[in-house]
Amino acid sequence: MFKIYIDGDAFPNALKPILLKQIERLKISTTVIANKKINIGKSDFIKYLIVEQGADEADHKIVELTNEGDLVITADIPLADRIITKNAHAIDHRGELYSVDNIKQYLAMRNLMEKIRESGEITGGPKPFSKKDAELFANQLNAFLGKITKIT
Repeated sequence: MFKIYIDGDAFPNALKPILLKQIERLKISTTVIANKKINIGKSDFIKYLIVEQGADEADHKIVELTNEGDLVITADIPLADRIITKNAHAIDHRGELYSVDNIKQYLAMRNLMEKIRESGEITGGPKPFSKKDAELFANQLNAFLGKITKIT
């Protein structure tokens, strides 16, 4: 059966009960990986792994542990790209399901925005996380889990 890996460093609090409910309902082995203590909730199906401080340490560990067919929940587009390359799945906090069809476009846009910021432009950053974002995430997660649990 597939596993879920959560990039915990920036995981929104509003998504924790949504995800915990699905983990418990479907008994999905889940690992939360971060460089500090993160609590999604108490469950026999959730393990917490704290990695060393440092840029991308959690990302490297997630890529190392992820196998084909697993699901990674992350807002980190370069990490999602690495996961898609391993024939695994990635969903961001706002409900976007990354795929081979769209990840390169997201990565190109992210890189462009990074270059604009580096040039001194003020881009304003991402919009604040909203209730609508949580709903989009819940809908995408439900759709993904519905599809994947029929396959396995």
